[in-house]
Amino acid sequence: MSLEVKNLSKKYGEKTVVDSLSFTLEKPGVYALLGTNGAGKTTSIRMILGMLANDGGQVLWQGRPIDPMNMNVGYLAEERGLYPKYALMDQLLYFAKLKGVPKETAKERIAYWAGRLEVEEYLYPKKTKGKKKEKPKLAEQLSKGNQQKIQLMAALLSEPELLILDEPLSGLDPVNTDIFKGIIREEMEKGKYLIMSSHQMATIEEFCEDITILNRGKAVLQGNLNEIKKSYGRVNMFVKCDNPFEDIIQKHNMPVINNTPDGKQLRVTGEAQALDFLSDLLASDKQVVKFELREPSLHEIFVEKAGATHEEE
Repeated sequence: MSLEVKNLSKKYGEKTVVDSLSFTLEKPGVYALLGTNGAGKTTSIRMILGMLANDGGQVLWQGRPIDPMNMNVGYLAEERGLYPKYALMDQLLYFAKLKGVPKETAKERIAYWAGRLEVEEYLYPKKTKGKKKEKPKLAEQLSKGNQQKIQLMAALLSEPELLILDEPLSGLDPVNTDIFKGIIREEMEKGKYLIMSSHQMATIEEFCEDITILNRGKAVLQGNLNEIKKSYGRVNMFVKCDNPFEDIIQKHNMPVINNTPDGKQLRVTGEAQALDFLSDLLASDKQVVKFELREPSLHEIFVEKAGATHEEE
């Protein structure tokens, strides 16, 4: 066991924003911390990092209370955290120095990540013959996506043991999303421990084995994602036919969850009901184009666990 969060709590006045949160990272990989806006994800992350005092509980790393001042942690915050009026290279060298990385080592790592993240043009001004050398780029001169790249680079310069990513893909275009995903995979292959908070459920399914879903500061679902899905069973059925088949749906009294040009999503009680439905389709002249039976997606599970309460607010 490497990271253990035990009964972590935080209150603002009478309002509890994180209520006895507990989870563990027992092996390298990516752990997902999910929830709607205001569910307590960022507050939890800041308490784990020691940026915010907790009102109860503790965070252990290798069985000892976590001390970010003496531990190699990388943090990519959801909010932009660069100094807008300062040169990017100066900022990166400064952040590396705060983490105890020697200057020459920091320069080597900056060069590597600049190439990996495709931001070399912003860090290494060119000198054109007959013209003055370009001035170093400032953070405020970069797009939001490129600022995100620089922040990720700052989080990685110390080669952290624990990497915390709060909405790492927010605002990125598809090309840069793939770059970030590739880097996350690299860190996983290096045996790093990662905590990821994201609203992009497909990304969480791509990277994370274990999850916690927060709702109003309390964990409403925790565990291995595959096991959670299996516990629901194969209850989502997708059907597309060349001819209308509403009469078969009515016969089996099945709720239609979603109706799209690509077919209908129906909720079934299990495989037996789905097979009975399919038998009736095949016995008719509906001409089945697509038939699929699967477990619910993380998106669907998330909406079930956190969506209803969120709508009440």
